[in-house]
Amino acid sequence: MTSTRLSPAAVLLSPVWGLAAMQGAITLMWVIYNLYLPDFLVQFGFPLEAATALLVVENLLAAGSEPVMGNFSDRAQRWVGTRFPFIMIGVILSSALFLSIPMLVVFRGNVDGAARSGLLLVLISWALAMTLFRSPVMSLLGRYAVGSQMPLAASILTLVGAVTGAIAPSVQPLFSRMGAPFAFATGSFILLLAAFVLRRVSPPPTPSDPSNATSAPRLVWPKLILIFGSGVGIAVGFRLLLRVLPLRALTEAGTPSSSQLTVLFVAIAISAIPTGGLAVRLGNTRAMLIGLAMLAGGLGLGLLSQAPAFITVLTVLMGCAFSLVSNGTLPFALALVPPAKGGLGTGLFFGGGTLGSALFISLFQNLAIASSIGLGAIAFLFTAACVALADR
Repeated sequence: MTSTRLSPAAVLLSPVWGLAAMQGAITLMWVIYNLYLPDFLVQFGFPLEAATALLVVENLLAAGSEPVMGNFSDRAQRWVGTRFPFIMIGVILSSALFLSIPMLVVFRGNVDGAARSGLLLVLISWALAMTLFRSPVMSLLGRYAVGSQMPLAASILTLVGAVTGAIAPSVQPLFSRMGAPFAFATGSFILLLAAFVLRRVSPPPTPSDPSNATSAPRLVWPKLILIFGSGVGIAVGFRLLLRVLPLRALTEAGTPSSSQLTVLFVAIAISAIPTGGLAVRLGNTRAMLIGLAMLAGGLGLGLLSQAPAFITVLTVLMGCAFSLVSNGTLPFALALVPPAKGGLGTGLFFGGGTLGSALFISLFQNLAIASSIGLGAIAFLFTAACVALADR
């Protein structure tokens, strides 16, 4: 029986936790950004709806830039033997731009056309700067874990991501009380600290073994499309899931129950490492397909009843199912490209995810509940089809 323990030989724990810290820092910066963005735009004379339009634009631009930046990092790896110079440039640039956003607001002076254009330029530049390093950083998972154990290593990323999602509603009031300059400075510092820690714990680069070249996967364009498509499907499905659960579990006053989202993220966090071990035993493809089928079926079952106990149990089961899927996404993308193209593989997945987010924000977030459930199930089944086809 395959061992599912996080052994040092199979998984380099310190670097993987460093990756998880980077993921948590990225998520935290987006929490702060989304919290303050509407107010910033209103102060510059934009309508409140401009925040939604800007997020759509940023996600569409990121859908193209994520694979490009991932591919550039692959070239940097080939030229200098490491991705870290490329990553650190992105981290420093993102931190500086992030810190400059509230400074523009505080010292805005007269609000005219030039000031508005300057704000939009800085906001979009920051969002693009974040794509400089996300795909290159996450592609390092392929260095820090043996291929068969990669879902178990990725479970640490899922754990940290779920914990961040669970506490986000609680930390938003704290960041709001801090004020924008201090909140944005905190986000920048945490990102820089996480990058410094990751750099310190990362092992030195090792020369590639030419004997492994024949066993590495080739760059096959249809499979690259399937990586991108899986990112789109998971993003659309998960965003619709986050919308549906509060609407199906109404409070006594008849308002959506946000507590279901906390239940979901806690279930994802608790089940992350056990489902990572399960994926090692079953194989990543099979585990992802099981999780995606459970998510699609669980959304359909949500139509049967709005009883709080039923929805809560269903939410827990769907949290466990999403852990199976989330643990497998990066290993899935990395397995379909040669090791030297890991940045491109992760960039395609994240690019698909940002396109899916743009589709949700612009087209799907106001759908009726039954339509949201149906479309969410279709999105998860579409992802399952991408995963199954890629495994052939």
